[in-house]
Amino acid sequence: MRMKRLTLVFLLCSFAVGAYAQNAYTPPRGAWERRTPEQAGMDAAKLKEAIDLAKASESRTPRNLETAHYRSFGREPFGEAIGLFKDRGDQTGIIIRNGYIVAEWGQPERVDMTFSVTKSFISTTVGLAFDRQLIRSLQDRAADYSAPIAQYLPGQRYDVAERFGKPQFIELFASEHNQKITWEHLLRQTSDWEGTLWGKPDWADRPDRDPETWLTRQRSEPGTVYKYNDVRVNVLALAALDVWRRPLPEVMRELVMDEIGASNTWRWHGYENSYVILDGRIIQSVSGGGHWGGGLFINAYDMARFGLLTSRNGRWGNKQVLSEEFLRQARTPTAAQPTYGFMNYFLNTEKRLLPAAPASAYSHVGNGVNTIFIDPENDLVIVLRWIEQAKINEFIEKVIASLR
Repeated sequence: MRMKRLTLVFLLCSFAVGAYAQNAYTPPRGAWERRTPEQAGMDAAKLKEAIDLAKASESRTPRNLETAHYRSFGREPFGEAIGLFKDRGDQTGIIIRNGYIVAEWGQPERVDMTFSVTKSFISTTVGLAFDRQLIRSLQDRAADYSAPIAQYLPGQRYDVAERFGKPQFIELFASEHNQKITWEHLLRQTSDWEGTLWGKPDWADRPDRDPETWLTRQRSEPGTVYKYNDVRVNVLALAALDVWRRPLPEVMRELVMDEIGASNTWRWHGYENSYVILDGRIIQSVSGGGHWGGGLFINAYDMARFGLLTSRNGRWGNKQVLSEEFLRQARTPTAAQPTYGFMNYFLNTEKRLLPAAPASAYSHVGNGVNTIFIDPENDLVIVLRWIEQAKINEFIEKVIASLR
């Protein structure tokens, strides 16, 4: 009965998203038409209540995000920063209805870290590979697409006796456990991948409270247990790079961001030690967020364009940028975590995450909080940056109350 309910929610979500995709207006590069709340079918006074709430609910974490890191994730084992941080801006937001900007505040043009919203970009690069049959099925084993990866280590010598007979390559899926992992397991964060990447062991990210289990944890069969884990996200990024044989930011810029008219100001960073040698090129494998620094640095307008693309089922104007089939799978609930699809599609299954929003709504979410909220039923795309998590549902409730 539970799976039947989840399937019904998914079908309703797909129908609503499909209807939204027929919206005629597509913002051109360098411009975005505005509408007044009245023109968009919204009550201006009630909408102002929502915006006032957002402005008054700015995140209380330090604006210096390096400091914020060492107060949180930096206290984990091997939690030291290995990527860039940037001081953040003001609490910021954009509200879009029917494709038009209805309200904006704060510093929407400012390029800031967006943390785990980056994961939705990694998913997209996998989706683009799937659409082009570089990955034939997301249910295929990732090991079947993986070649040995040479890490770039400046000044490294290969005739050192201490290294004789030891592995020379990164092999992500060599162990018996990791060989079972599919692309879908990685996308849904149910892989339970084991190992260390870029100096970060899988167990050290959000480690168990009992230190005795850190090196002896029980392995779960891939697909059975959900765990939000940035080491495994970075595994997916490196595996996708191994398939594309070109930098993922380059793939994303050419095949998505340029297509949707994004600015030229966004940047996607990896780590100081995440460089590999591929086809004679030194390439940085990018990270899936700012957990140890790095990740996607982007402005709110470009976030909104990306949200509008996923809300329209991957279509931008007359072009299908990302396939409907990939997005259908991305928005399907994960059995082990029904409020999660592919990374980072947070689903409002049974209204569990945002009781004020329709069950068909979903969000791309990152720390901060940074979020791209999408409500297909009400034709809404909302970007919120540097807002307290506890206030988001109340904000959404006020926005929906403003609809006529």
